[in-house]
Amino acid sequence: MQKIKYAMMIAIAASLGGRGLAATTQRIGSGIQGPTKQASPIDWDVTQASCEGDAVASSDACDLSVPMQFGGCGSACCDSSASCDSFNVGNKSLFGLGIIKQSEGCYDDFISPMTNPVYFEDPRQLTEVRGIFIHHNIPSLLGLPKDELRLYALQVRLRLTENLSLIAVKDGYIDSSSPLITNGWADIGAGLKYSLYRDPEQGQLLSVGARFETTAGTRSSLQANGDGVFDFFLSGGTRLGSSAHYLTSTGFILPVDSQAENQMFYWSHHVDRRFGSMLYGFTELNWYNFMKSGTGLAAPIEGGDLFNLGSIDIAGNNMVTNAWGVKLKPNRNIESGVAFEFPLTERRGILENRITADLILRF
Repeated sequence: MQKIKYAMMIAIAASLGGRGLAATTQRIGSGIQGPTKQASPIDWDVTQASCEGDAVASSDACDLSVPMQFGGCGSACCDSSASCDSFNVGNKSLFGLGIIKQSEGCYDDFISPMTNPVYFEDPRQLTEVRGIFIHHNIPSLLGLPKDELRLYALQVRLRLTENLSLIAVKDGYIDSSSPLITNGWADIGAGLKYSLYRDPEQGQLLSVGARFETTAGTRSSLQANGDGVFDFFLSGGTRLGSSAHYLTSTGFILPVDSQAENQMFYWSHHVDRRFGSMLYGFTELNWYNFMKSGTGLAAPIEGGDLFNLGSIDIAGNNMVTNAWGVKLKPNRNIESGVAFEFPLTERRGILENRITADLILRF
């Protein structure tokens, strides 16, 4: 099983990187010909482009008059993050201090994934705050009736350099109606994300990262068990034609105390399509494979993204969820969406279904 998982991770990297790497090598060898001139400023609240940069006096120039441009970018505009970031995007810093960089601008036509919010990481280098609300329905467990909980959370991503970001992805307050889960605070998790490969012209990128989740939450809220967990992940994305995108993220959850919490492998997928200038429809698929049982919970109940229960007798179990949703992105600085998620497998753990809503304010 582990060999299959490693092979799939390698396949993701190869499929996202192979084609664009050859194109990038060819561009570097051939060079960029012709004089360039700086494009005039435009209102980024109205007009966006997937590749910002220096426009050139040729047919290869970026058409910056097209909102949320998906294609048509010549090599002079899109073949490096430096040229992308030179056009009012990425060359600024938060509060003018030079520490926190602006989000990269070459992938403004992408939207962020919504479900599996702790582990499904956007491969782009971003500076943003993301408010999350989750209404989570719990199935009947241990002879108790169905119940529900709500999570209020805030994620923060800070782009430190061209290729490195600090990501704080788990926190928040749990408001529960279930006798199994009391009201309390979620654990806090944070880490780093690094860009391994990017080809803005082809619309492809690949990132790697690591996170650590502390035990700062409330124990009776099914948090703060064990001694923390590490998450090592690979995340990638690509454009699909002129109006769609594919994102994927896969990784291993490795607890410090493998008896108190379960080892887990996950693989998440996102496909979206843009309708008009700002509306997106999308679907997502999340697969959780529980690699090792623990002794933290004396019942074979799977956790998932928000909860790691350390349950007994779940090694080898699989849980797959599907979500459908919509997002609105009026400009590069604001993004908001809602999604409905439900299990596809008989094994559903503590998830009956879930509604997730988010609001992203991006710099």
